[in-house]
Amino acid sequence: MILGGFQKFSLIDYPGKICAILFTQGCNFRCPYCHNPELIEFKPHNPIEQEEVLSFLEKRRGKLDAVSITGGEPTLQPDLIDFLEKIKSMNYLIKLDSNGSHPEILEKIVEKGVVDYLAMDVKGPLKKYQEVVNSNVNADKIKESISLIMNSGLDYEFRTTIVKSQLSPEDIVEIGKTIKNAKLCILQKFVPSKTLASNFLNEKTYSDGEFEQFKEALGDYVDLCIVR
Repeated sequence: MILGGFQKFSLIDYPGKICAILFTQGCNFRCPYCHNPELIEFKPHNPIEQEEVLSFLEKRRGKLDAVSITGGEPTLQPDLIDFLEKIKSMNYLIKLDSNGSHPEILEKIVEKGVVDYLAMDVKGPLKKYQEVVNSNVNADKIKESISLIMNSGLDYEFRTTIVKSQLSPEDIVEIGKTIKNAKLCILQKFVPSKTLASNFLNEKTYSDGEFEQFKEALGDYVDLCIVR
């Protein structure tokens, strides 16, 4: 595992649980609004040792409930499943964040029973995916990941970061249609504090009132929609 960050304590990243957060390096998307741009490229000289992390988790058994694996894009890590198995052997709950570009990896993870919660970023309507993420994307794989997650039997969430210039109100409704019958959809307000593309520091999101309208509209398609 090529790790780019390690947060030892969080009350918000795994719903209802006290967790640690591991950030993997490397991502195959280039979302201009990305708030972790330092994790996009693989860095061969990794200052965070896997054994150091596992040793910490072993010592914190009984004090931490869960571990959240995020990135970057964790499914790019060739030893991800082995790493998840090591954490699971310590009886931690595991949440995995993914962009859904590798459903074949997600399928193996679900089959092996090494995660308890899946969170997938749905970047936009399928027809605009490449434009939003600034990368080549196989939309069929995104659809496959959505279906796999919804039918996994695990807790899950879909979430979308909303930049006004990228996603129209119609686009947001289209996302609801794409994840129809999902348990949970989270609309995330874009906050221009740190971005991959410097010009996105000047971008805006919608007003609170508009987000309430989006929340109401998506309620026709998903069980629960919340704004964050």
